[in-house]
Amino acid sequence: MKMQNPVTKTLQTALLMISVAVWLSACSDDKPKTTLKKAAHNSFDHSHGAEVTDLVKHKFEHKFADQCVAREIKRSANPDVDKKRYAKPCMCIARFMMKDLTAVEAEKFLKENENTQSMRIRFDNAAYHCLQEKAHPKGPKLFGKR
Repeated sequence: MKMQNPVTKTLQTALLMISVAVWLSACSDDKPKTTLKKAAHNSFDHSHGAEVTDLVKHKFEHKFADQCVAREIKRSANPDVDKKRYAKPCMCIARFMMKDLTAVEAEKFLKENENTQSMRIRFDNAAYHCLQEKAHPKGPKLFGKR
């Protein structure tokens, strides 16, 4: 009787497993795959009551953008120049947040000056979205690398 090398036995097992995997993947359905419809916005956490009017959304947008600019220029060394520079990104963030604004959130923000946890999460998402649109300056070229 001939003894097989353990490496040869492992390679044979691996080859067998690969061929079985290829054979199983080749036995797929001939039916065309149905495309899934894009699900409507999941609104399980939104109120199902009164919708937010355009006037309320407009007030929210401008008040939020103004607060954003004020918060940013508070730390600025040159507030006059920075106010103009922060106006566009803050307005973008406010518009992005306004898309999913609920009546409860709008009321808490406009009347009680309170930010809900969902608004904080949405702010982080909006800030990431809006600030990624900017072209970032190229980094330094070190040691001839591109």
